[in-house]
Amino acid sequence: MNKTRPKRTAIVVGAGAGGVATAARLAKAGFDVTVFEKNDFTGGRCSLLHHEGYVHLPSKPVSNQPFPHLTRKPQRFDQGPSLLLLPGLFQETFTDLSTSLSTEGVHLSKCEPNYNIWFADSQCFELSTDISRMKRSIEHHEGKAGFERYLSFLQESHRHYEISVAQVLKRNFTSLLSMLRPQFLRHLLELHPFESIYSRASKYFWTERLRRVFTFGSMYMGMSPFDAPGTYSLLQYTELAEGIWYPTGGFHSVIAALVRVGERMGVKYRLSTPISSVKLDAKGKKATGVVLENGETILADVVIVNADLVYAYTNLLPQTSYSRSLQKRSTSCSSISFYWAMDRKIPELTTHNIFLAEHYRESFDDIFKQQLIPKEPSFYLNVPSRIDPTAAPEGKDSIVVLVPVGHLLDENQGIGRKGLDVHSKQDWKAMVSKARQTVFATVEARTGARDLQGGLVKEIVNTPQSWKDVFNLDKGAILGLSHSFFNVLCFRPKTKHPSIERLHFVGASAHPGTGVPIVLAGAKLTSEQVLEEFGMEKPWDVVATGKKDVGDIDQMHVLSLLSNIHMAILTLVLAALILLCSRGFYT
Repeated sequence: MNKTRPKRTAIVVGAGAGGVATAARLAKAGFDVTVFEKNDFTGGRCSLLHHEGYVHLPSKPVSNQPFPHLTRKPQRFDQGPSLLLLPGLFQETFTDLSTSLSTEGVHLSKCEPNYNIWFADSQCFELSTDISRMKRSIEHHEGKAGFERYLSFLQESHRHYEISVAQVLKRNFTSLLSMLRPQFLRHLLELHPFESIYSRASKYFWTERLRRVFTFGSMYMGMSPFDAPGTYSLLQYTELAEGIWYPTGGFHSVIAALVRVGERMGVKYRLSTPISSVKLDAKGKKATGVVLENGETILADVVIVNADLVYAYTNLLPQTSYSRSLQKRSTSCSSISFYWAMDRKIPELTTHNIFLAEHYRESFDDIFKQQLIPKEPSFYLNVPSRIDPTAAPEGKDSIVVLVPVGHLLDENQGIGRKGLDVHSKQDWKAMVSKARQTVFATVEARTGARDLQGGLVKEIVNTPQSWKDVFNLDKGAILGLSHSFFNVLCFRPKTKHPSIERLHFVGASAHPGTGVPIVLAGAKLTSEQVLEEFGMEKPWDVVATGKKDVGDIDQMHVLSLLSNIHMAILTLVLAALILLCSRGFYT
């Protein structure tokens, strides 16, 4: 008598982008998946804020109307990410799950320009995917040769992008031997991992203004451009070559779509259900499930942790020398984030705005060396209602401001530090007040906007402490561990626990790193590692056989650099030189 083998079971701890994507992938592969989330919403930092509290999109549409899951709210904000980069990685995730962004009702709008970058002298530089606009702007500052150098910069950052996607984001680095792969080693130096983004940009841009324009993006990795490896110019490349996109309804609409896809495949979500520990077998060598905070034990064949990795090692697992070492690793910065409901539109602002400090390097030193708010901070300002009318009522704007600041220090740190005077400790109340007044004053002085504070109806604030409390982020670091060379590749925490079987990780602090598209790539790596462990097929590897017919006009033909005529001329010249030499012409 044939008996159907019961489904393998999987538990995912945390419903952030990585957890939601991993859950859907494992469900597609045949697992019975349950996701446990401490908060009452999915998406983690990819969640929405409303001026009356948190809101999230329902998992299932309620009608057949376009974007039926979007409801008009007085004002809506993206709590975390507000720009969609590397769109190919998002598309790949949905394609692997036999669907697409558009099929799931996710509409992406292209932001043009990418940014308005405001300087202390009130000059504004417009970053754009429009090559003609970039040509005019760059030549205005650095002349004709400057534009040629810009194209060379794009060529280098293009290599950084393509090599990183193929050899890093889509490959797992399980040990030091993983770095010895010939196809990776031969490209290593091309990635410029031992030079900073700023030093690489300085080779192509000769004015300080443009060096800043093409290096501020390291803030998205939570790093200073003077420390971030040159590899990460790939961020500037994807913005300039592929554009910046925004999902209608907010970034969470992408996560909500993945939740719905997973639920159709049987994924179960248990929100407002924090866990107290990962359950191990008697020998402590194998994960067998989780223990909830209410004492309930849930068993599973495999556990995938999407909670903050350092938090998980420190609080959900037995303490080890490795978990203690993780707490000493360098981490990304944190932020003071403001969410402002305005009573009118602020026409001087575009969708994405960057305000750069006059003392550029010193401002980053205050963040990453002093762990404070700079005396003059650089900051990012997003107006989602400029690209998406559903973010605010007609005639009004929603504004999100992210001011990078240092991460939390323990009680014994902070003494003698420079920057804002916080009486030897991080005084977040004083820092928030300083940040708010600085943002108002800076925006008004540089853009000509008037009385922003007078137009403010409601304010919500996130600080390093609230990031830590709500999302269990170690030290309140919003982007996890740092991305210095010895914190990436095989040096970054692995997607599988080094000594506990059936325990895996996905998220910003695990390989391959931080950022939603990077985490989605990590979800694929982690899912495939789980499937290999169980000897199961990867359903997304099943593709239709047969090759696409390519007509003669589309066949690729590689031509030699030198034509036959050039070769003939070169041959005659060489022959003449040989003849002259043989006759002693050069004596």
